[in-house]
Amino acid sequence: MFSTKNGLEYKYDFTASKFRIAFEFLKRKDLAQLPVGWIELGEGVRASIQRYDSFRWGDNRFETHEKFFDVQYVIDGMETCGVCDRSECKTIAVPYNSDNDVTFYEDPANYGIVFLNAGDFIVLGPEDAHKPRCEAGKSMPIKKVVIKVPV
Repeated sequence: MFSTKNGLEYKYDFTASKFRIAFEFLKRKDLAQLPVGWIELGEGVRASIQRYDSFRWGDNRFETHEKFFDVQYVIDGMETCGVCDRSECKTIAVPYNSDNDVTFYEDPANYGIVFLNAGDFIVLGPEDAHKPRCEAGKSMPIKKVVIKVPV
């Protein structure tokens, strides 16, 4: 547990240097010009620059991670991301892959949807099952950075 100055307790310290590294990277003015691929940022933090067309809802799966937070930031385009507590995911579609730190699930009965426009981000922890890269009304080209922050 992490305690703040005013006595509030949180499971994670989002003010830790590893999160500061991630958010400092997102302040870069050249994100849209960065090539697709991985960038090592330090302290085990790394950024994946991605380009893809958003998926139809049924063509993607919920996922969870054990070792990393995802900080997902949309550089260009708009997409939706399903989100729920991982305990809602009852059916594993693809078992945990430790090399990629991911488990995939069939859609749970209960979840919410977050709309992410260019300039929006979401922080997803190990407890958060999520279904990113989904279309918002229609498929469109997306440029996004996913920053992996070690737990």
